[in-house]
Amino acid sequence: MKWNLILLAGLISAFCLMCAPAQNSQSNPSLTIYNQEFAVVRERLSIPIKKGTQEISVNEITAHMEPDSVILRDSSGKVDIQILEQNYRNDPISQNLLLQHFEGKEIDFLITTQDGEPRRVRGKIIRAPYVAHQAAMQRYNRSYSMIQSARAHGGGNTPIIEVEGELRFSLPGQPLFPALADDSILKPAISWKLNSSREANDPLQLSYVSGGFTWEADYNLLLPEKGNDVTLIGWVTMDNQSGRTFENAAIKLMAGDISKIQQNQNYSAGRSKALFGAIAMEQLKPTVTEKDFDEYHLYTLNRKTTLRDRETKQVEFIRADEVKSTTSYIYNGALIDWNRYRGYDPESIRNDRNFGAQMNKKVWIYREFENTKKNNLGIPLPKGRLRFYRQDTDGSLEFIGENEIDHSPVNEPVRVYTGDAFDLVGERRRTNHDLNNSDDYLTESFEIKLRNRKKEAATIKVVENLYRWPSWKITKHSDTWQKADSQTIEFLVKLEPDEEKVITYTVHYTW
Repeated sequence: MKWNLILLAGLISAFCLMCAPAQNSQSNPSLTIYNQEFAVVRERLSIPIKKGTQEISVNEITAHMEPDSVILRDSSGKVDIQILEQNYRNDPISQNLLLQHFEGKEIDFLITTQDGEPRRVRGKIIRAPYVAHQAAMQRYNRSYSMIQSARAHGGGNTPIIEVEGELRFSLPGQPLFPALADDSILKPAISWKLNSSREANDPLQLSYVSGGFTWEADYNLLLPEKGNDVTLIGWVTMDNQSGRTFENAAIKLMAGDISKIQQNQNYSAGRSKALFGAIAMEQLKPTVTEKDFDEYHLYTLNRKTTLRDRETKQVEFIRADEVKSTTSYIYNGALIDWNRYRGYDPESIRNDRNFGAQMNKKVWIYREFENTKKNNLGIPLPKGRLRFYRQDTDGSLEFIGENEIDHSPVNEPVRVYTGDAFDLVGERRRTNHDLNNSDDYLTESFEIKLRNRKKEAATIKVVENLYRWPSWKITKHSDTWQKADSQTIEFLVKLEPDEEKVITYTVHYTW
């Protein structure tokens, strides 16, 4: 183990000495992260520009940069800089890459004898493990995954080493590589060949688009033991899988559905989240501010922060107390398997006697609140997950449901399904079915039973979808109904504790 550590340290030192020096004079990094798995990276390069042609390079670049998105310009706007060449290197040194580099050649391998003594053996690399080129993988992820899988099944990822005239399908020991050329790199790097009309000492502005970033919003809504006034706590969760750490960076978050051609990549990583109790925050400044930006919304972290590679960071961006919410119950009793009817034409559905005859007994729970200043909110809410908690008599918070919301503008209601009611029950059955294709009509009758086993009154909205045919008429009904849209009617039914009610109606279709 001691010899391996000494050897590893020596190899790293040798690589650092032989790598081409890059001009790491980057400062003031800033990020705008989009909720579509990419970000715009911006920073200033304090590199003096000479008159005429020169080469400059930077090695603090993400591993998922889109090279054709790079913008390099003089921050003062006084100097015209022409980019003659741009080169993006994303093949950092690795053991497999070096094995591939020395394929067909002999190198030394360090082994440990039975006596614990280190010894060198000479071996020829007949075949090195397959290493897919990073840039190609970014553009053609699916194709390269297939190629790698095929090579793995065909043994392409297994090295073949010849030692003393015998072939081995594994490395005989720790490979020892000779010194490499000066163009080897340890991190992704970008270099330019520039032509400038005159000298310039002002920092250059570098910006580019990079994959490997995600952010999303998460909301915790805390309900008291009794009542529906909630405390809403919103978090932004940022995940950096870009291959680079951003020290003391200014970070913005763009919310909206922006058109972006996405590569077939997955940068998601596991995330750990915690529930934070409601704490009075009146005297603290907000950590995130929001503003309209073009057709989207931009959220800015009000202090700089470090976002490390492979790190998930959470920042609270909204906290609102006494947000009035309502709970509603909906019963849609027709249980329809739409997968079965996929591709069906309307006439087939009309003639299928079993369509809509199966019953759903569950009453759905929906929670709703108005996103208005009057309701202590009035801020655009980025899409994300809402979790509801209610306080128990002992003061603990119990989870009572969750769902996701889309981007929610100001002055619009936020309405989410959170589960099925335990003490509310619905039953729906068809009592009559009369199809007469010769006279072009269909008549159906239904009976809907509702039961309230709660200790308090509850109002249930009964939703009936009239999918059979566009032309319909309600000919009989036991209760008042409203037309919700061209093929939906609704009944509003109030039930006292332990009360049962029955609703009936008949619909007549014509064509």
